[in-house]
Amino acid sequence: MGRRSGFSGIITAIAKDMARSARQAEVQRQRQAREQERRLKTMMREKLRLEKEYSKEQKMRYLKAREEEANELNLELREKNTTLGAILEHTLKIDDAIKFDSLRIKENFPEFVPPKELIKPGKIPLKDDFFRSIKEPTSLSKIFPGSKKKYEVKIKDAEIRYNNALNLYQKNETERLNKIEMQRESYNIKKKEFETKKLHRNTEVDEFEKAYFDGNQDAIKTYNTMVLERSKYPEGLSNNFRLAYAEDSKELVIEYQFPDIKVVPDIEEYKYIKAKDEITTKSRKTADIKHLYQEILTAVTLRTIHEVFEADQGKHVEVVVFNGYVESVDPATGKDIKPMLISVRTTKSAFIEIDLKRVDKKICLKNLGAQVSRSPEELQAVKPIVEFDMVDKRFVDQQDVVSELDIRPNLMELNPFEFENLVSNLFNKMGLETKQTRSSKDGGVDAIAYDQRPILGGKVVIQAKRYKNVVGVSAVRDLYGTMMNEGANKGILVATSGYGPDAYDFSKDKPIELIDGGGLLYLLEQHGIKAKIIIPNE
Repeated sequence: MGRRSGFSGIITAIAKDMARSARQAEVQRQRQAREQERRLKTMMREKLRLEKEYSKEQKMRYLKAREEEANELNLELREKNTTLGAILEHTLKIDDAIKFDSLRIKENFPEFVPPKELIKPGKIPLKDDFFRSIKEPTSLSKIFPGSKKKYEVKIKDAEIRYNNALNLYQKNETERLNKIEMQRESYNIKKKEFETKKLHRNTEVDEFEKAYFDGNQDAIKTYNTMVLERSKYPEGLSNNFRLAYAEDSKELVIEYQFPDIKVVPDIEEYKYIKAKDEITTKSRKTADIKHLYQEILTAVTLRTIHEVFEADQGKHVEVVVFNGYVESVDPATGKDIKPMLISVRTTKSAFIEIDLKRVDKKICLKNLGAQVSRSPEELQAVKPIVEFDMVDKRFVDQQDVVSELDIRPNLMELNPFEFENLVSNLFNKMGLETKQTRSSKDGGVDAIAYDQRPILGGKVVIQAKRYKNVVGVSAVRDLYGTMMNEGANKGILVATSGYGPDAYDFSKDKPIELIDGGGLLYLLEQHGIKAKIIIPNE
């Protein structure tokens, strides 16, 4: 059971083989089929082109073929646009849950069957067949000299031929049986390899299934990786992503790579011009390209969240954070950039109430409190609701054998005053002017900070919770109340643990930022403070 600590072996291979390979194979098959059909039609058209001057009939056939070529290009274009416009609708017809039994090898190795040419033995030579034609001399023939000797010679010759045939049969039969035995030995080796692979695979799947339902963090990440890996998108869209999972708050963070705007066809229509014997194109309106691109991005976002929540048969995911970015090059500097175009956090309880068949995708995301780029085609970035690396930082396990040698301070061992100073110093390092206001009995601290940036800055209320349990919605409500009393522009709640779904639901449409224990460790490390969080058992 030691393999449970990281399901990156055969289970990851299953995810890749059963999802991505199948998807790529299907795309490749469709592409090859289209290419083959296109080549055949091109050959036919070329043949007609060469023959077009020979007769009026052939010329008409040629013109018709060229018009059909333009029509086929338009049909392909319409199909691609339709597919791109139905990205979200496609997944609503599919059950996204992973059936663990489908990951197991259930078939048995086929029974051993020798090759046809070795199944039947050769025909056994019969002695009578060699002697039947030899007639013993009659009384009358015996009077002729030498008849008896001729008869004896024939008998001897038949005996030799029979023995030779019998020896050849026995030799061939021995060779046949030896070949069958060699085939059987090869079969037994392959069967043993198959049974070993089957046992190994099914044992891994059994352990994976148990670990997933037991709430193993790595198993949950692997499971959701498989869910998203097997999601089939139109050609040109690759579902590249990475996941992080916060066990205490049941929060899954997805960082997803969007396609760039080139995925949208820039041609509106193909048209055949007889006079020039050429197929021309009509460019698509820029506004239409931008609109479809925005539709694609919002559809991918909602689809990904839907797939994760629908597949959550272990009830391990209560909150999903989706950060969608695009890889590009900054035209001003020539450097690689990854601007975030959509960032949204939603709870399962809020999301499952949405009828995705009828929503306006952009309005739906806005209602969920999403940050959506106003001009994704111009790579206008938004601030991610949660930085991926903030969630991916791991708490130091209490039973880690090297923890005793770890000199980093455990934040749970700080007294309220020390914890208060730590949080204040952190936000000072981040550029805020922080002023402590009061200490609370629960070991938290309230502070008023000022962001000096023009337009974006203002008054900020910061509250810290040195909690070992999940922070509930009441703490967020308290923070919001303090913000209203202070007339603050923003509230920040920092906790050593995580947050419950109700806390995220309450803060989704408010200027409140929730930073959990992993995020706190990340921010401290980014500003030169190394720490750890070990939650006590008692």
